[in-house]
Amino acid sequence: MSSVAPPPHPADRPPAGGHPVPDAAAYLSGAWAVDRELHDLSAGTSGRFRGTAVFRREDGDDGDTDGGALLHIEEGELTWGGTVSTAGRTLRLLPRPDGTAEVTFADGRPFHGLDLRTGVWTARHPCVDDLYEGAFTVVSPDEWRVSWRVGGPAKDQSLRSVYRRRGPGAAD
Repeated sequence: MSSVAPPPHPADRPPAGGHPVPDAAAYLSGAWAVDRELHDLSAGTSGRFRGTAVFRREDGDDGDTDGGALLHIEEGELTWGGTVSTAGRTLRLLPRPDGTAEVTFADGRPFHGLDLRTGVWTARHPCVDDLYEGAFTVVSPDEWRVSWRVGGPAKDQSLRSVYRRRGPGAAD
């Protein structure tokens, strides 16, 4: 069966060099609007997730990120095949002293490293026989993007997300 390529998307054309971020946890802390396109390339189907992502101290304190883990909680609506349902996920961000971080699943299993110091980062995550390949780009102080390409015997997918800062200090 042939794969159907998704249409070109601005998230696939990141700005040259990206916006440098010296501390990933400090940058990500707070609330973000999320807009995600999902494509099942083998089936030729597409969907969209719209919602929010909140990065907050694991202990519930929204204060500064002095090395403690951050919870990355996404909640929203997934539209797929004409059906709208609630969807979400939780990840953990473990800051490192050099401004980078380790991202894990909520249960502690490793996911990928994250280094936004140049404003761009690529990550790989093997999942059984499938491989997730991610490209992160920080566009500005209030916007970042990630594109995931998932391939293997069980999946042939493309996911493109745009995160825009919400709340005080965000440029609307």
